[in-house]
Amino acid sequence: MGRMTNAEALALIKHASLAELGEMATARKKELHPEGITSFIVDRNINYTNVCWVDCKFCAFYRHAKDDDAYVLTYEEIGEKIQELLDIGGTQILFQGGVHPKLKIEWYEDLVAWISTNYPTITIHGFSAIEIDYIAKISKISYKEVLERLHAKGMYSMPGAGAEILSDRVRDIIAPKKLDVANWIDIHRQAHGVGIKTTATMMFGTVETDEEIIEHWEHIRKLQDETGGFRAFIMWSFQPSFTKLAQEVEGITKQSSNRYLRLLAVSRLYLDNFENIQSSWVTQGSYIGQLALLFGANDLGSTMMEENVVKAAGAVNRMNQEEMIKLIRDIGETPAKRNTNYDILEVYEEA
Repeated sequence: MGRMTNAEALALIKHASLAELGEMATARKKELHPEGITSFIVDRNINYTNVCWVDCKFCAFYRHAKDDDAYVLTYEEIGEKIQELLDIGGTQILFQGGVHPKLKIEWYEDLVAWISTNYPTITIHGFSAIEIDYIAKISKISYKEVLERLHAKGMYSMPGAGAEILSDRVRDIIAPKKLDVANWIDIHRQAHGVGIKTTATMMFGTVETDEEIIEHWEHIRKLQDETGGFRAFIMWSFQPSFTKLAQEVEGITKQSSNRYLRLLAVSRLYLDNFENIQSSWVTQGSYIGQLALLFGANDLGSTMMEENVVKAAGAVNRMNQEEMIKLIRDIGETPAKRNTNYDILEVYEEA
């Protein structure tokens, strides 16, 4: 059987039954993960600042520097958050902020070095392509130099945030100040080249077409063919509450669970060079997050000790380690705690 084409993916999105997609995606998942283990990670989102000049219309989290509730966390505040994570057995921080207009490479180097020196057991899964892009511009250095310097100080891996939909038509509507598709791809290529593994993400449900969703998958599949540097794919739906985009563009509504599961299943079939696909229970809720494990996902993602961006747009879902273990067992799979590399740290066999 050959590699899935764009036309085949489009036909599945538009015409396949949900049950059929679930069966196909589960079969593919079992080929890649025959041991029946579903993993998760204990981590915490730390948004070091909410100051951002990019003004994405889909974001309800950002503030401008002069706003009363704008902030940049102190080292002490960051340290307290990391210690709380360590106290519950956490291994990773997802470390991102807004794109602060005044912070240069030296500020980021000092911060990353402080975290890695004071909390050496914590993995820094940090920043995003848009942050790297702006740090390079304001510091007048290349993407590669930004990544090399942060990697040297302790940045371990990079999340795929800022991808949204990798179509310049869509990006020009929902985030016109954000970097274009070519630069997003290039930053991830450069990261892979200096030894930083990354994840690929997608946010659907704004103004994109089915064809543009597949265009997004094609971009990341091609880069994965080239570098092998993506650890996982994570997809979630746009949360429209309190966002400018939902106010400005007529017809944007919260995406259905059917739509999420349909796209997730086709992504598992199309992205044949991605070993790991994560469930997005944070936007879908715990039970659709669980159902995603029957539509191609092999990872339940993070316990998400702290999450601020999606919450600002109206989605407030919470889950702890015990709940994750129960949901995974409930569908007949074996739960396991992992680290950033997807190495299994602990398997939770039935008592």
